[in-house]
Amino acid sequence: MSDREPPRRRVPGPAKPARSGGAQRRPGPGARPARRPARPRPGAPVAIRLGRPRPRLRMVSLALTLVLIAFVVRLLQVQGVDASTYAAKAEKNRYVGYTLAAERGGITDRNGVALATSVDAYDITADPTLFSRDQLKIDDGPEQAAALLAPILGQDQEKIVNKLRPANRNLRYTLLASRQTPQVWKQIKDLKNALTTKAETDKSTVNVLAGVLSVASSKRVYPNGDLAAGILGWVNADGKGGGGVEQQLNKALSGKDGEIRYAQSGGRQVPTVGSTETPAVPGSDVELTIDRDIQWAAQNAITEQVQESRADRGYVIVQDTRTGEILAMANSPGFDPNDLSEASSANMGNAALQDAYEPGSTAKVMSMAAVLEENVATPGTHVIVPNRLHRGDRLFKDDIDHDTWYLTLNGVLAKSSNIGTILATGQLGKTQSKSNKVLYDYLRKFGLGSYTGLGFPGETPGILAAPDKWSTSQQYTIPFGQGLSLNAMQAASIYSTIANGGVRVEPTLVRGTEGPDGQFTETAKPKKTRVISARTARTLAQMLESVVGDREGTGTKARIPGYRVAGKTGTANRVDPATGKYRGYTSSFAGFAPADNPRITVYCAIQNATQGNYFGGQICGPIYKKVMEFALKTLQVPPTGAKAANLPVAYKP
Repeated sequence: MSDREPPRRRVPGPAKPARSGGAQRRPGPGARPARRPARPRPGAPVAIRLGRPRPRLRMVSLALTLVLIAFVVRLLQVQGVDASTYAAKAEKNRYVGYTLAAERGGITDRNGVALATSVDAYDITADPTLFSRDQLKIDDGPEQAAALLAPILGQDQEKIVNKLRPANRNLRYTLLASRQTPQVWKQIKDLKNALTTKAETDKSTVNVLAGVLSVASSKRVYPNGDLAAGILGWVNADGKGGGGVEQQLNKALSGKDGEIRYAQSGGRQVPTVGSTETPAVPGSDVELTIDRDIQWAAQNAITEQVQESRADRGYVIVQDTRTGEILAMANSPGFDPNDLSEASSANMGNAALQDAYEPGSTAKVMSMAAVLEENVATPGTHVIVPNRLHRGDRLFKDDIDHDTWYLTLNGVLAKSSNIGTILATGQLGKTQSKSNKVLYDYLRKFGLGSYTGLGFPGETPGILAAPDKWSTSQQYTIPFGQGLSLNAMQAASIYSTIANGGVRVEPTLVRGTEGPDGQFTETAKPKKTRVISARTARTLAQMLESVVGDREGTGTKARIPGYRVAGKTGTANRVDPATGKYRGYTSSFAGFAPADNPRITVYCAIQNATQGNYFGGQICGPIYKKVMEFALKTLQVPPTGAKAANLPVAYKP
């Protein structure tokens, strides 16, 4: 037994952890109690037990799905349903277009002398976005630019600032000044270049004019200043005719604007996309009937007399008696269409066509035409003219007191007797009302109460009441030119009708137009109307010679050496447009030459002469002579050499 090992003693060790999923062995008797879990040390990481992740993943997936569905729906709407609308908007924003202004046609006189033309000009523009702080890195860019531009453009500095800093910050275009001369744009361009050069060497310099640009345009110019301004009119700031022929024929003169469109990005043209251009069609040139030199002579003559007489205004018309073409139509005072800032609105029209006034004794020729045409009397018919004549509710007189005159009908016209005219026209009918009707018909045939046919803007047809509307006094004043009204062109046309053998030719001011293709289109032939017989017209011409040629006549100051002159004076009470009451006088003279082979009619009228003489023969007779002499020489009209008829003016009882 001693060789045998003693039995080993089993010492209990630490308990093994229970296996996963197995039952934990209970400690038996004498076993050590289990250790408590160790408390975490301060600062040691604490283990966090995470929740289940699957619900959260489902929520995120659902949200992403909804977002993607919204994008798909919007994409289908944009590319499918509203594709054309958005494409149009994109096209509009991508492509920009500019108008190519058509060159305005010129206006010339009958000999091709320029009266109105267009020259190169520039519209000064700017891109307001280029004046912002983001672009210039300064706060007062618009103010600095305006300070430089204001004296060049002649504009208020604050006005320019407002254009360069608009309420709409996305605005890419603003017009600073239109139709500026090339010199103005050159000043701005030179200033821009100087700032650019300085900025290259001086980093503190900012080119505040970098956003100022220009667009080629044109400017209307009138080479002769105020000459024929009443006929030509002017062109307004929009490039449209504002008066006269410029307005009347604006469509033909304007032509048709073109357009250029191109793709842009960031305000610059995209060269690879290309562009489309519709060329502008230039306007047609207009050729007038007036002669510049005759117009100049007429305008100078009437201007001098209006100033000398301190009159309100005056007009002179020169007309070709055969064709009805107007060779001159002058107004004073006038205006310079090159500088409307200095023009008076009262003088910017054509008073020769727009003023309606009572003509006075120049209208007596129509009364005599009616008397002769109706075979009531002849030039030699005796007319006893008392100092006063009672008719209706008035006592009539002549312009001077006189003893009883023993005149022929020719003498009544030569001495411009109101009383003699009343007596003569009273024989046109068995009663005064019938006489009124006959006279009215002749006045209408001569063109009174109707437009002349020129179609001129603002033209007045005058005033001629129907005979049954004539007052008691009008029955006797209308025969000598009071109680009715006309314009200067109508008055000139009356004498051209007599000079043309009794045929009235509608006056014309435009000979024709020449289109961009160089083809000239003549104006339609004017309307012709037989008013009185050729025999009556010749007789009237001889009677009108007595007014100028006879020492008893009232128009002796209109005589022209070597030429036979027919004419008539007029001095009428004038209705003041401001009050509607008679104040002052309308002084006039009308006639034609050569009297026996008429070529030219000249009519002159002066309104309200306040200094010196106011009789028509005294202040308008010399104007007639001056203008008629010039016109005869300009048109190379020779004297006829024939002797005047020298009809008797008076007779011995």
